[in-house]
Amino acid sequence: MNRGNYRSDIFAAEGTKQAFLRCLDEACAKTGWRVHAWCLMSNHYHLALETPVPNLVEGMQWLQGTFSTRFNRFRQESGHVFQGRYKALIVEAGSALGSLCHYIHLNPVRAGIVTADQLERWNWSSMHWLLRPRERAKWFSPMGALESAGMLADTPASRRSYRDYLAWLSAQTVEQQRQGFERMSKGWALGSKGFKQELMTEQKHRMAALELGTAETLEARELAWEEEVKRLKAQLGRRRTVARAKSADWKVSVAAIMKERTTASNRWLAERLEMGKPVQCEPSDDGMPCGQTRSERVSSANSNKQSLTL
Repeated sequence: MNRGNYRSDIFAAEGTKQAFLRCLDEACAKTGWRVHAWCLMSNHYHLALETPVPNLVEGMQWLQGTFSTRFNRFRQESGHVFQGRYKALIVEAGSALGSLCHYIHLNPVRAGIVTADQLERWNWSSMHWLLRPRERAKWFSPMGALESAGMLADTPASRRSYRDYLAWLSAQTVEQQRQGFERMSKGWALGSKGFKQELMTEQKHRMAALELGTAETLEARELAWEEEVKRLKAQLGRRRTVARAKSADWKVSVAAIMKERTTASNRWLAERLEMGKPVQCEPSDDGMPCGQTRSERVSSANSNKQSLTL
């Protein structure tokens, strides 16, 4: 979760909310995140996300950094958009995750923006997607919320049952307290005492990787990136002779796909693809390598479209 700098209403306009969701979509494509719930309020956002690999730090840096760059560029402003880094709590799977999803979905109700009956027609939370499967992004999963509300399935009848459950929960202060709503934005972990004890003992290395990043984590990511580069190069190599030029079309194409699918830096890609020293420039809105005009980048990437099976 995070708020606008000085609690400013950074999401007051619908276009800004849409822009943040586009950034989230790109971030999930790069990181492999699975999102269980999300909500955009006027001055803050909530995400309940799962990281199959420990890349929360770099993914959040990309998400908030890219959104801030686009936000300031559009408004012709500069400075901090968010009040700080972000606040992240580790969540136990099961009932704790479910309660967090309910808490996020009821955020606009608690704020008085909509009533519980109007919630399904409010576009700026994952509750809208939960009830309308055809509108969901592929990285969204409703099961954490549904299963916690009585082992509901992802069916029309069960989705209606979840809607009714949230309407009931919104009026049940005692039940909200039992589920720990007042603690959802506090502390460092959500879950049972045993879960927290396990984090403090057996999984210290995982906590470190989640919050800070480690040499082992970085090494694992780079190995995965190298395998992806090899696969893309092999696909191109079957159809063309490898070019030695630093700005060869196939290198630009591979770099563009890597920037789209991963969080690999320009420097890392330049070294692995022997493209020379990366050009220093502002982050690109379209995620393509810097140092070229947009038309040049698109032309270079499209020239190899038929050579790659994406």
